[in-house]
Amino acid sequence: MPPESVALAQPATKPTDRTAARARAVRNRTLLVQGCRLLVLAAVLGLWEWFARTGVIDPFNFSMPSRIWDQIWTWTAHGTAQGPLGAQIWATLYEALYGWVIGVAAGVLLGIALGRVRFLADVFGPYVKILNAMPRIVLAPIFLIWFGLGPASKIASAVVLVFFPVFFNAFQGAREVDRNLVANARILGASDRRVTFQVVIPSATSWIFTSLHISFGFALIGAIVGEYIGATEGIGLLVANSQGTLNSAGVYAAMVILAVVALAAEGLLTLVEKRLFRWKPVQPGAER
Repeated sequence: MPPESVALAQPATKPTDRTAARARAVRNRTLLVQGCRLLVLAAVLGLWEWFARTGVIDPFNFSMPSRIWDQIWTWTAHGTAQGPLGAQIWATLYEALYGWVIGVAAGVLLGIALGRVRFLADVFGPYVKILNAMPRIVLAPIFLIWFGLGPASKIASAVVLVFFPVFFNAFQGAREVDRNLVANARILGASDRRVTFQVVIPSATSWIFTSLHISFGFALIGAIVGEYIGATEGIGLLVANSQGTLNSAGVYAAMVILAVVALAAEGLLTLVEKRLFRWKPVQPGAER
């Protein structure tokens, strides 16, 4: 039989087989990525521990993973000098979440408003640029003077760090709306309010969600810095007390706890984004 006849005689690959093969390839790549991540982490921790134990690096200054784990276990089992570890984590989360919500709400509202109304953008644009150019971390001592050692000063620090990335993304998202969509909505008789809520805001949502991923980390930074400067509880206070007692393991342990909290928040935001943007096509290589 000629080769052409053999090729024609072979059954075509079914769509279901191609879908299964694609899903299997994605699953294998995910497993490979996760395995490589674990290997990198294990290599870094192993080298760190080995260098500290052999004297390549000073364990007093750099500590070692085993001491950091012991510190976390001690805080978990016996609490910290300020109280239970869970209370310290919740205090920081409370301040970061409040600051994040307020900063996101203000950034979205003002970003959409200035993006839609050019007159407002022309009036307030220079002031926004000036405030954005300021090193906002230095405002934390001022907030401490204004609001005291309580959560309010840490929430204020988180707000100013969260506001600007959300504002600029919302502003750009409002400016990048497809003009044809706006024109079609107006042809159909939509008012400015309906255009804003039914065309502009949905179009800017992907821009806004992009800023949410980094803004929660900024909220945590604002809360931690505020607690480090002056507080009665929180992870930042653990860092300050550990530094004051030259306990490098305590400083690293607080950083590990903060990293776990940030990763959990990032995972939750990613899950919400995937549910809200199921319609959005996945970019090649974007699978996690």
